[in-house]
Amino acid sequence: MSDEVENSVIAEDPEAAGESVPARPAEAGAIVQGTVIKIKPFGAIVELPDRSQGLIYISHISNRYVQDIEDFLSVGDTVTVKVLSIEEETGKISLSIKDAEQQSPNRYSRGDGESSGQGMTFEEKFKDFVKASNERQAGLNKRNKRR
Repeated sequence: MSDEVENSVIAEDPEAAGESVPARPAEAGAIVQGTVIKIKPFGAIVELPDRSQGLIYISHISNRYVQDIEDFLSVGDTVTVKVLSIEEETGKISLSIKDAEQQSPNRYSRGDGESSGQGMTFEEKFKDFVKASNERQAGLNKRNKRR
């Protein structure tokens, strides 16, 4: 019986046995930081702090249209993501930058409680529009050069 107790303790705490095992991944709904380790045509693979890996599908990268993921992300980028789901059987982790941004303060926040563009002058809104437009045009130009 004492062997069973020892074995169960070792099985519950692999680090006590000298093995290095990553921590359990964050639960669904958690917002965590991760590092982009690979970019595929359908999404980006991100390593989470617990050393597990998850996928940000292309439709969860931005609220804007994403033609080329590399216009938004590069290998080595640190990103804030929301854990959408963790499949019990396969352990696959689905992530979203878009959903994490919706739960974090708006990018237009001025720190005084105003957000979503409220309280911004026309010039500030126009400047943001021109910047986004230039980024989109640069992405289109980059894509056309590849052809």
